[in-house]
Amino acid sequence: MHTGSCLCGAVRYEVDGDIRNVTHCHCSMCRKAHGSAFGSYGSVRREQFRFLQGEEHLVPYESSEGVRRRFCSACGASLLWLSEHRFPEWVSFALGTLDTPFVPPKQRHIHVASKAEWHEVTDAWPQQPD
Repeated sequence: MHTGSCLCGAVRYEVDGDIRNVTHCHCSMCRKAHGSAFGSYGSVRREQFRFLQGEEHLVPYESSEGVRRRFCSACGASLLWLSEHRFPEWVSFALGTLDTPFVPPKQRHIHVASKAEWHEVTDAWPQQPD
C-alpha cells in the first residue's frame, strides 16, 4: 500500500497494488507540466488507485487528444496522466507525489528524442526515443 498527496495536502490518494511501468517521460508536455527535465510516473490498474480526500480539487486538462492530466486547483501539483483510448484500464500518477517510500524494480526513459537540450541522460536505464 502506498499513499500520496499534492503539495498543499488538499488531495490525498492511496495505491493498493504493485506500481508498474515506471517511466521518466521527456516529452515537452511532461516537461512543462512538471516544470522539470522530465515527468516521472508510475502506473497501476484503475481499481488499485483511489482518492482518500480532495478529489473535488482536481482540475482536468486535455493535453492531447484522448490524454487528460489532472492537477490540484489549490497548489497546481501535477497528479495524474490518463489515456482513455490507449490505456483505459490504467492510471499513471506522478511519483513525486508519493508520501511512502518506493524503490522501483525497473525504470525507463521515454520520448528522449524530445528531451531538454540542457539535460543529459546519464543512467543505465533503457531509453525509448519516441
